[in-house]
Amino acid sequence: YDDRFARKRKQLDLLQKGQSIRPNPAKPASALQKRFWQEVSLRESADGFQVMLDSRPVRTAAKNVLLIPHNKHQLAAAIALEWDLLVSSQQALKHHYIPLTSLTNRALEIQVADEQGNSRLRNDLIRTALRYLETDTLLCWAPETNMHDPAEQQNGSLRDKQMQIAQPIITFLAQHVWPGVELKPILGADSIIPEKQPQMTTEVIRGWLSGLPAWELAGLERGVLASKSLLVATRLLVEWSSKFSHIREASSGQARFGIEEAAEAASVEVRWQTGMWGEVEDTHDVEREDMRRQLGSVILLVHGS
Repeated sequence: YDDRFARKRKQLDLLQKGQSIRPNPAKPASALQKRFWQEVSLRESADGFQVMLDSRPVRTAAKNVLLIPHNKHQLAAAIALEWDLLVSSQQALKHHYIPLTSLTNRALEIQVADEQGNSRLRNDLIRTALRYLETDTLLCWAPETNMHDPAEQQNGSLRDKQMQIAQPIITFLAQHVWPGVELKPILGADSIIPEKQPQMTTEVIRGWLSGLPAWELAGLERGVLASKSLLVATRLLVEWSSKFSHIREASSGQARFGIEEAAEAASVEVRWQTGMWGEVEDTHDVEREDMRRQLGSVILLVHGS
């Protein structure tokens, strides 16, 4: 108890020290340490929504106006909120302060590259996504027996839990997204040697990724990086993107798949281990919430009315 109290006290001291040296917007030491805008608003133009900083539109890294499609009003409102919460121009240079702005910029970057006939960016993203398939979190099941597991497990093994969570997702994808493909577990019940997916499976998924619109591809990339799973990211994308409404109609009996379901599927082993050994404070809890934040940004990006 004393050690924990001392650690908390040290954290408080560091926080207070950080606050004491934090730039004061009322007394900036430089131009970057203050906001050059007073009000943040949305303006709807013929090309889409613009986020306005007073009379200036937010721009992309390429200096183009950041345009959000008409059917993505929720995304536009969330981006406006990001900018309204900034206290300095310096914060706008850091992606973690404006994650939705950065993600939207990524989607527009892919869109422009596609329009210019430049396939390099898209091909690089597809190549990265397929590399995650080789070690997909959803398909990396633990061995059936583990020397570190309790001698008596009332609720089954970790592998049982992973299979229970993964199977509905695998079935959905094999029936509605990539009909007929075979998705195999990467690790056998008594093996630590990874197995590759069948070549046909890889080629079908590659073709599907190649046909994704720019906004969906950007959302998928964020989902894959957050969950370490191409399958979880695909399931989330199909559930929320307006481009896949026909799949949702064909599978209307399925339970909804949202942030919590995606986060659960991507962190079965972590939750199993912390359930046995406890959480590392300021690590597991932070990572858990950050994953949900990133998965939520995928939904906002691809969802449209």
